[in-house]
Amino acid sequence: MYDACAVAYDSHARTSPYNALYDRPALLGLAGDVAGRRVLDAGCGPGIYAAELVARGARVTAFDESPEMVRLAQDRLGPDVEVRRHRLGDRLDWLADAGVDVVVMALVLHHVSDRVGALRELARVLAPDGRLVLSTTHPTHDWLHRGGSYFTSELVEETWQQDWAVRYWRQPLEGWCAEFAEAGFAIEHIVEPRPVDTMADSHPEVHDRLSEQPGFIAFRLMKRA
Repeated sequence: MYDACAVAYDSHARTSPYNALYDRPALLGLAGDVAGRRVLDAGCGPGIYAAELVARGARVTAFDESPEMVRLAQDRLGPDVEVRRHRLGDRLDWLADAGVDVVVMALVLHHVSDRVGALRELARVLAPDGRLVLSTTHPTHDWLHRGGSYFTSELVEETWQQDWAVRYWRQPLEGWCAEFAEAGFAIEHIVEPRPVDTMADSHPEVHDRLSEQPGFIAFRLMKRA
């Protein structure tokens, strides 16, 4: 889906207020101290989050379904970081059970149809005391954007920016929570991000909007015993 717009997305995400000044600080904050830890970036895109994790001392492995995103990520991360082409939800057959300390999944899960299956496979490779941190669009944002009933669960097809044809799932908060539980996770922490202070200077209208209406939501999940 993102292959055709990978280069444009890379350029956009590096400095976009929603990415650089909103989601990225929130999600990396949930990941905590990653120095020396084995981190899997699931759906890594062009490797922007992975690069930050490497800079913080993590031992990173990354994957994405898009060949062009994999190329961009590998170029960004260099030869010392393994970046694979892989479809989220397929078996991660190059990773052993409990072989990862932290899984990071930024703004990816809402694009996946079999979310429970994908989460179960991530649970398999996650250590018993490991954590999965993920972000997605906030259910109230989707509701205000799309209209209709807040409780609607549906696949949405839209065009973002000028020509990015995308598909994503919207559902109420209880739907996300039920899928986490079905996949074997418990919610440890929820963050409804606030924009960082510098956004008020660089993107004042976006800052004001995100200060009143959440755009994304982030979770830190732990494996249930």
